[in-house]
Amino acid sequence: MSNRTIGTIRRVNGPVIDAEGITDAMMMELVHVGEARLVGEVVKLQGSHAVIQVYEDTTGLRPGEPIYGTNLPLSVELGPGLIGGIYDGIQRPLTDIREATGVFITRGIDIPGLDRTRTWPFVPTVTTGDEVTPGQIYGTVQESQRIEHRLPVPPDVGGTILWTADAGDYTVDQTVLRVQTKSGERELTLMQRWPIRNPRPVAKRRSVDEPLITGQRVIDTLFPIGKGGTVAIPGGFGTGKTMTQHAIAKWSDADIIVYIGCGERGNEMTDVLTEFPKLVDERTGLSLMERTILIANTSNMPVSAREASIYTGVTLAEYYRDQGYDVAIMADSTSRWAEALRELSGRMEEMPAEEGFPAYLPTRIAEFYERAGSMETLSGRRGSVTIIGAVSPPGGDFSEPVTQHTKRFVRGFWALDRQLANARHYPAISWLDSYSEYLPDLTEWWQAHGGDAWETDRAEIMDLLNREVRLQQVVKLVGPDALPDSQRFIIEVCTLFKNAFLQQNAFDDVDRYSTVEKQLAMLHLVLTYYHRGSEAIKRGVTLVKLRRMKVITEITRMKFGVANEELDQIDRLQARLERSIDKLESVYA
Repeated sequence: MSNRTIGTIRRVNGPVIDAEGITDAMMMELVHVGEARLVGEVVKLQGSHAVIQVYEDTTGLRPGEPIYGTNLPLSVELGPGLIGGIYDGIQRPLTDIREATGVFITRGIDIPGLDRTRTWPFVPTVTTGDEVTPGQIYGTVQESQRIEHRLPVPPDVGGTILWTADAGDYTVDQTVLRVQTKSGERELTLMQRWPIRNPRPVAKRRSVDEPLITGQRVIDTLFPIGKGGTVAIPGGFGTGKTMTQHAIAKWSDADIIVYIGCGERGNEMTDVLTEFPKLVDERTGLSLMERTILIANTSNMPVSAREASIYTGVTLAEYYRDQGYDVAIMADSTSRWAEALRELSGRMEEMPAEEGFPAYLPTRIAEFYERAGSMETLSGRRGSVTIIGAVSPPGGDFSEPVTQHTKRFVRGFWALDRQLANARHYPAISWLDSYSEYLPDLTEWWQAHGGDAWETDRAEIMDLLNREVRLQQVVKLVGPDALPDSQRFIIEVCTLFKNAFLQQNAFDDVDRYSTVEKQLAMLHLVLTYYHRGSEAIKRGVTLVKLRRMKVITEITRMKFGVANEELDQIDRLQARLERSIDKLESVYA
């Protein structure tokens, strides 16, 4: 810890410190404030004065106390040991803090993000005399049963290897590689540091052409997101933003999940911390914590750390992306992050913009979402960072600034509907207000994995859902009896589709996750009912007769009764449906 004094405290304004006598400081430098050495960051410099935002409780600080500089920006430690970790907004391990201080975080506590005592089985992939380039993988560590940690050369290092450690167990701060660079000799350990506000470099950005399969039917089939994409989940209190993100974190096919609890209630983060270790990934049979990093920055933690937590999470994600992994970030919620910006901006007496938010709010939102993408890494591998950000507009008002600015920078929008949530229809994603701009990019993948059926079936069911809305408006005015059976049948099919397909039970062992094949089969079965039923009505079969077919009840319950690997049961349901309609048509022939 540095003892270099760069100034003293002049004024304390909550988490914002005015400093004077600044002699040797740089913008965005990591500093330690006061005798308690609270972690802070320089955010404004003017002559010999500076403004510092502190990431801890400033109670008890007094004018005149010293400020210590580090000559480093606010950074995170990157290396083996991140997977399964639980951190606060500035990467302090909460589990280690609890063991050291109890259930409350002591001010000024300084515990590194990576354990210095634990050893890791290092296996080099290069030898003495080899040339290494920035981003090249120089060794591996088995970090968890599921994740092989591929150690990349730091982006600012390249040259000839002078010495390589033998395969064996090493701590994260032991030297395993010596490289002769143009500027001199560099020693590499299993750990490296990176400033959280700087995106990690890549070779190039690739197109998003593979979907992130979430197992949630309304998302995968109607509003898919690509690996490396961005999507917002806006919704008022109680509409299911957190639960939707939980479901995606549990069952999506991302290699690694970074879950950021940014300013959310403590009980919600407690659910995550207690539930995730108990859950088993259906694809691997391993605990979900084998691929998860949790950042818990709850609403009662310092507001400055809430602002930093978003950048901490995306930096960890970029590090694993550089190893060739597909990483998904759950940011819950970006509205609380924007509120932290507003509070800090107000304390620094900056000119407010709409609804009190700082004028640079759109820039900060854009900078965050632009760090997503499908990339070719410096090592030539392909990796991606997908960002799924929850937005909590006050009163469910989607016209407020955070929601509107977020819509400008994301290509997916899963709008949560209050009426659906009140009706216990979850996920409460509105099929009328939501959209995905990834459809053209993902069509080729769906055709390769599901044939041409997905594109045509999806377009047809979306058309039916939109027609049903117009018909429901007529029903409200004149009643259902004013409509012919052909139009009432559209309402009937859409109701079946909502109950049997769109509504999904996260607590049911079968229904909580649906494979792509099951989703396509279920959708095709509902559309078969529409096609055959429409033809039957033209031939004189009444809607009442179609509705009373016993097979309809079984179709409604197929999401519970048909497991992902039992698709032949859906084929049998379709055969029974067609036989039942054939029987009705024969009566009216």
